[in-house]
Amino acid sequence: MAFYQACLGGELAVTKVADTPMKGHMPPEQHQKVAHAHLKNDAIEFSATDWLHPNRAPRQGNTVALYVNGGTYGELRSIFDKLAVGADKDLLDDLREMPFGAYGHLADKFGVHWFFQGEAQKA
Repeated sequence: MAFYQACLGGELAVTKVADTPMKGHMPPEQHQKVAHAHLKNDAIEFSATDWLHPNRAPRQGNTVALYVNGGTYGELRSIFDKLAVGADKDLLDDLREMPFGAYGHLADKFGVHWFFQGEAQKA
């Protein structure tokens, strides 16, 4: 991400696993990995993370993803459900509550990975 910042400029924010509520759910060897990195300038905004999934191995094609970030739980749920039609069920982490809000992941029918993060569902 520092390389991309050097190329694109903008503000870079990096959050390690150790600095999140996820810390207690992850083994110590994961604590120095990046949970979320965000780079934003006037024209470009994107996020990245280190590989953290405990049961899936990184391989060419599954290390790039699109992010849907922000919005209400209902808005995310609607988009998630539409993209999930025909998705790989083994690569679907349903939209759910996490310590930091709503989160979900899927690989759509074309193999494109999508990550969702937004507001927690209202009780």
